[in-house]
Amino acid sequence: MIDRVGGALKDFLKQESAGGIVLIVAAALALIIANTPLATGYFGTLETKLNLSYGAFEINKPLLLWINDGLMAIFFFLIGLEVKREILEGQLSSWDKASLPLIAAIGGMAIPALIFVGFNWDSPETVSGWAIPAATDIAFALGILSLLGPRVPVALKALLLAVAVIDDIGAITIIAIFYSGELKLDMLMGAAITFAVLAAIGRAKFGSRIPYVLLTVLMWVFVLKSGVHATLAGVAAAFCVPMVSRKGERLLEDMEHGLHSWVAFLIIPIFGFANAGVSLVGISPADLLAPLPLGIALGLLIGKQIGIFGFAYVGVKMGFAKLPENVGWKQIHALSLLAAIGFTMSLFIGNLAFTDPALVDAVKLGVLSGSLVAALAGFFLLKATLPKDAQQPPATE
Repeated sequence: MIDRVGGALKDFLKQESAGGIVLIVAAALALIIANTPLATGYFGTLETKLNLSYGAFEINKPLLLWINDGLMAIFFFLIGLEVKREILEGQLSSWDKASLPLIAAIGGMAIPALIFVGFNWDSPETVSGWAIPAATDIAFALGILSLLGPRVPVALKALLLAVAVIDDIGAITIIAIFYSGELKLDMLMGAAITFAVLAAIGRAKFGSRIPYVLLTVLMWVFVLKSGVHATLAGVAAAFCVPMVSRKGERLLEDMEHGLHSWVAFLIIPIFGFANAGVSLVGISPADLLAPLPLGIALGLLIGKQIGIFGFAYVGVKMGFAKLPENVGWKQIHALSLLAAIGFTMSLFIGNLAFTDPALVDAVKLGVLSGSLVAALAGFFLLKATLPKDAQQPPATE
């Protein structure tokens, strides 16, 4: 059991790290294109309407929303699988394992949100973006970690993963409660019935993937039309997948492994490419100091350090948690900076919080600037504090 779980964790970290590098390239490419003569084609393509209809049923959305509502539902399905596995047999399966990342993640969500609200309290049109800096981009963060190779302790990577998983749970809850639209009860009823059937199949430990896929797609359609954000259908469906099928197959783990490459190397880079493009023409330093982008950037950069490092330090000193073996406070500080890379989930929440293109661009400025500074600071701090010899444990002061 331990070898299998450890092997699965190493595979996950390897794929997420490589995927993070691809995401960085995709985001940089989008930013470059958005500031060249190719920008017109880039933005025009994202605004192209795609229509799917059958009789009276119709989904008519621009390409950008097909990516954010459709492809990202697959991403959220994968998150749901990861969360369920971590709760049942991974880093969140016991209090000893979960206490430190749970305490750190709570601080890492609460303090950035408070900092954002402090900057935007007198701005009713922007204060609704309070959840934007609460997010962590695990792919981006692990991509930065991968640049340091085997010098990074596996325990530190596992802690970052656990913090990000709890952060994802918080983000999913926030989206469901605060960023849903006007509810349509008939569509909600259809989603509830579909979910009940899916849950029954999962409880019976049905081994074929086909019913899970078909019912998940159907539930996604109902949720899309219900006013609840469609990507939540992916999370709900994932929790119906059994860990082990009736024939003893590791169904959840197999589905998770099968989706990882598609999500890490295709879906998330597409999302990053579609959402990171922002024109910098006419942007001045004063624009970066506006309450919305400044609240996001400092919420990520300062809030994550205070929240994750501060809460972890207090939790350990009060005896509620303990540091992983061979991980010291300097590494925890560096981890808090890497967790300040909000990118994917921050941009996602920003698109839910605002419809005004000018505000969405301001969100992108805040997320990109805060995440970039956090990534550089976290990388160089970790590089300076890790031993040059991968076999030598880091100091624990």
